[in-house]
Amino acid sequence: MSDAGFVGSIPLHYDEGCAAALEPGSVLETAAGTGIVTRALRDALPPETRIVATDLNPPMLEIASAKFRPEENVVLAPADATALPFGDESVDLVVSQFGVMFFPDRDRSYREAKRVLRPGGHYLLSAWDAFRYNTFGRIAHEVVCSFFPVDPPQFQKLPYSYTADEARASLAAAGFEAIEADVFRIDKPLPEPERLARGVVFGNPLIDQIRARGGVEPEAVHAALTAAYREAFPDGVMPLQAQFFAGRKPAA
Repeated sequence: MSDAGFVGSIPLHYDEGCAAALEPGSVLETAAGTGIVTRALRDALPPETRIVATDLNPPMLEIASAKFRPEENVVLAPADATALPFGDESVDLVVSQFGVMFFPDRDRSYREAKRVLRPGGHYLLSAWDAFRYNTFGRIAHEVVCSFFPVDPPQFQKLPYSYTADEARASLAAAGFEAIEADVFRIDKPLPEPERLARGVVFGNPLIDQIRARGGVEPEAVHAALTAAYREAFPDGVMPLQAQFFAGRKPAA
């Protein structure tokens, strides 16, 4: 997904602050995508902190690689968050932004995060909150569905359907302790609604669902979504809300 696909990055005040305060010697990022969070982590952490950023999709990591210089102590590696190719107790911190909603087995991904963490290590992750707090996502779903009254694409519902209760329960079941949850809300400037609409339509699996159904030009969906965003956010500002979670692997 392009940076515009998830409207850039919700500022990582929570993740960056926690990551720096925890003073990890090594960090593993899952679902790193195009490296938005990886870049933020690299800037927030000491140069000697080793960062390994992973994603299931190698083309995403190719885009991410342009954000780093060779000497910046960042390794980009394809990996499945539900079957991490790393040893037990091998990292101090695991971070994931806006990835867990898409994992086919979230519980397994939590167990994998705990497995690779050293005792006392932390897991920091974020997920979008519900449609009612993220109007841009709800609008996208409604606009796309309007083109397909029969068998409408459902991808846009997925990122906004993960609840805090589900996350807490899964983290606890995986064996994490000191589980915390928080909400972060911002008003995001939206100077170019057409770029956001293009990212939503073309920058994720939604485009595959549109093409698979046929009969509708993706550019027509993009135009309709751009118009809907302009109407919904006439002041060029849109509200966003994300959920943040943290858990600690027991020290013994």
